[in-house]
Amino acid sequence: MTDRRLTPANSRVALAGFATQGQTVVEPVTACVCVSVADLRAAPDGARDRQLLHGELFDVLERHDGWAFGQSQKDGYVGYLSEADIGAAQTATHMISVRATHLYPTDDFKSEAVASLSFGSRVHVVDERRKFMEVEGGLYVPKPHIRPIDRPFTDPVTIAQLLFGTPYLWGGNSAFGIDCSGLVQAGLLACGIPCLRDSDLQMALGAAAQGDYQRGDLIFWKGHVAMCVDSEVLIHANAYHMAVTYEPIAKAIARIAAQGDGSVIAHQRL
Repeated sequence: MTDRRLTPANSRVALAGFATQGQTVVEPVTACVCVSVADLRAAPDGARDRQLLHGELFDVLERHDGWAFGQSQKDGYVGYLSEADIGAAQTATHMISVRATHLYPTDDFKSEAVASLSFGSRVHVVDERRKFMEVEGGLYVPKPHIRPIDRPFTDPVTIAQLLFGTPYLWGGNSAFGIDCSGLVQAGLLACGIPCLRDSDLQMALGAAAQGDYQRGDLIFWKGHVAMCVDSEVLIHANAYHMAVTYEPIAKAIARIAAQGDGSVIAHQRL
């Protein structure tokens, strides 16, 4: 049985190699997210599955009734974006490297910001000013808030800690709202480590670990994942606290079991 989340095909079109009877084989046309955060949906007007951030690339297979069907380049996730949320493809040069920032119409912090961008958003720098970088579209971002794409971070836990306190949002991928697997993915992708989006898919990361927990280890329950800060503390986005929080590992394991969500099903080391 194919996994809808990773299968670039709907009832009308399909990427080469995925077509079945009645589907038209199409070539993808790459687009770019042009809003702060775009909801990737399971169906047109359907529920949010995941989110894509400003500057992320999306391979469009079909445009139909105001919706673009396609596949996210960062992780292969398939779904529908509003056509209003995407524009022409751009090659990013930098990423937002702080929890969040603003885009300004001029290189003046007193000017009225036109948009807010989350950590992980991508921009194409075209010019450098004293305190700002000019990005594609004639907007400006503070220099201390960006980092070249070719300079990945080295510690996924540090990225998770950067997002401490972020409100919990099921399917969320940004500093404005994030869920458990979104937090793990944000940390790993920022460090140049490939990572799929949902917790069941993330269980294939690394290798099964034995014994004590170590910094960077991933702990999985059915439908949930957390990252170890050290041998005794984890960090996770969770609906119990409705935020990204620290929690003692033993306490979290006991609490999750007590609330009826089962025991740990995997312990992976990257």
